[in-house]
Amino acid sequence: MKPLEKLLKKPGSHLPARPPAPAPAPAARRQSLSRPPASPEEPAGPAGPQPGGEGRWLELRPPEAPLRSPEDPSPGGDRDREPPSPEPPPAARCCCGCGPAAPAPPERLLTALLERLPAGGAHGRGCGAESLLDDIVLTHSLFLPTERFLQQLHQHFVLPRWEDGSGLRRKRAVLAVLLHFLETYKGLLQEEESAGKVIKELYLLIMKDTSLYRDLEDEILKLHQLVETVELKVADETPPPNKQVKPLFRHFRRIDSCLQTRVAFRGSDEIFCRVYMPDHSYVTIRSRLSASVQDILASVTEKLQYSEEQSAREDALILVTVASSGEKAVLQPSEECVFTTLGINSHLFACTRDTFDSLVPLPEEIQVVPGDTEIHRVEPEDIANHLTAFHWELFRCIHELEFVDYVFHGERGRRETANLELLLQRCSEVQHWVGTELLLCESLGKRAHLLKKLIKIAAICKQNQDMLSFYAIVIGLNNAAISRLRLTWEKLPGKFKNLFRKFENLTDPCRNHKTYREVLAKMKPPLIPFVPLILKDLTFLHEGSKTLLDGLVNVEKLHCIAEKVRTIRKYRSRPLCLDLEASPTQLQTKAYVRQLRVIDNQNLLFELSFKLEPGGQ
Repeated sequence: MKPLEKLLKKPGSHLPARPPAPAPAPAARRQSLSRPPASPEEPAGPAGPQPGGEGRWLELRPPEAPLRSPEDPSPGGDRDREPPSPEPPPAARCCCGCGPAAPAPPERLLTALLERLPAGGAHGRGCGAESLLDDIVLTHSLFLPTERFLQQLHQHFVLPRWEDGSGLRRKRAVLAVLLHFLETYKGLLQEEESAGKVIKELYLLIMKDTSLYRDLEDEILKLHQLVETVELKVADETPPPNKQVKPLFRHFRRIDSCLQTRVAFRGSDEIFCRVYMPDHSYVTIRSRLSASVQDILASVTEKLQYSEEQSAREDALILVTVASSGEKAVLQPSEECVFTTLGINSHLFACTRDTFDSLVPLPEEIQVVPGDTEIHRVEPEDIANHLTAFHWELFRCIHELEFVDYVFHGERGRRETANLELLLQRCSEVQHWVGTELLLCESLGKRAHLLKKLIKIAAICKQNQDMLSFYAIVIGLNNAAISRLRLTWEKLPGKFKNLFRKFENLTDPCRNHKTYREVLAKMKPPLIPFVPLILKDLTFLHEGSKTLLDGLVNVEKLHCIAEKVRTIRKYRSRPLCLDLEASPTQLQTKAYVRQLRVIDNQNLLFELSFKLEPGGQ
């Protein structure tokens, strides 16, 4: 299961709805602090956890009404909405009369864009041509592979004349598109060998015609700088020697690694990873992030000095993921980028098919040692600030196109969504961290104090505009294994009960997360949104309408997708400034926050919960 599928199963509340008349609550289960009685339009979920202990969750369903904005909170579709305005969106029309682009065949859309761009480059901000340019660059992979897109651009540049004879105007338009393309893609092009070759050819052609662009010297200089910065990868070029190996968090618990500033991952990056054997011994391999299962097994085989005869027989090695719950899954040889899709406490095992049934989780994932951890000794402000700083680093590492590729399964595939998947994994990790810390605290008084501290941390994260951490903590506190701790919640001061009630209202999914969206709209950058909800909106746009209608590109759909991506740009348009000291104590807190030890086995969390407060208490 992808990280998004787990995160979007966000509980409205794991707690039972408040009954309309006074009645005794179910035994050993605290009342919801905020959930109102279920309305006829929104039936209440089950009071207890669903099979597997997961509770009631949101579902991704194809919309039954025509495509509309994901931010529209109206639950009744067209019934509760005002009639649509006949005017196009503001971004699709400009002062010079550029109207919205008409649907066109994929091969014709780029031509239409080049015809709309003015002779001196793109229009000013907010103009229809500029908006269409950005829409197509961000979403062209939905209807046209990048290599084909660049080949079309190359063909337009070398054409002897346009229909109106204005070859110079056409070349300048191609230059404008290429500049915007390079500015948008940047590091992603290091993975595109075929695209890199086309770009270099087009770049050389433009540099030969420099005399045609005397009034565009700044653009030519910018093009030169971008091509040099991107370091385009060409098939016949040798790779740079001594490439640095990047550490994935949770693969190694090294202080020096987790204290480093996070950098973006690319498919060609090399990492260290442990692959375990059935007896829990392991080999450490060095592999590309985008390596296939077959490549990983080849490295393991080489480490184990497996002979070719053995690997060709029935006892050949297979690669298996083993979760802390004991769940196992065999990976197919053609699968790629498996490292970033592993669960929080999942590990890779290499075994033969005969030993598959004997695989069990690592002992440290099963054995639980209760006791005080670092969180009891650190101020909530320090933990919240370090959470925000780390999540900002992870959020900044995500390329905006990863959001499109993750939902629409673009041509670049899984390897270009590694940074997004790591952030989703981190969000799930924080949720389980909340439950782990509470359930490992055996003293009722300390547990109530820790519950109060976690609510404080959520409040500070919200103040920092880190809505990802805020959401994750609230979801973690609504875990069924935590919400059933009636004695613990009763000892919580009334002030914090009221505060958590507000937090539950803010994360309420009713009317398409209306309350959260209103709060987010009032925030100014920098901010960290609840990323799974962005992916849910993109999924809505994807399933709500077709990309191609009768062979014509649905330009309105492309514009809606691009608008959602542009909101991510806005969130990151300013740097985050947090005053974090570099003292030994702060470095210890930083290491703790970045390497959380969590229990992600829901059954084990329930066992701990019932030990602390048995059901009949």
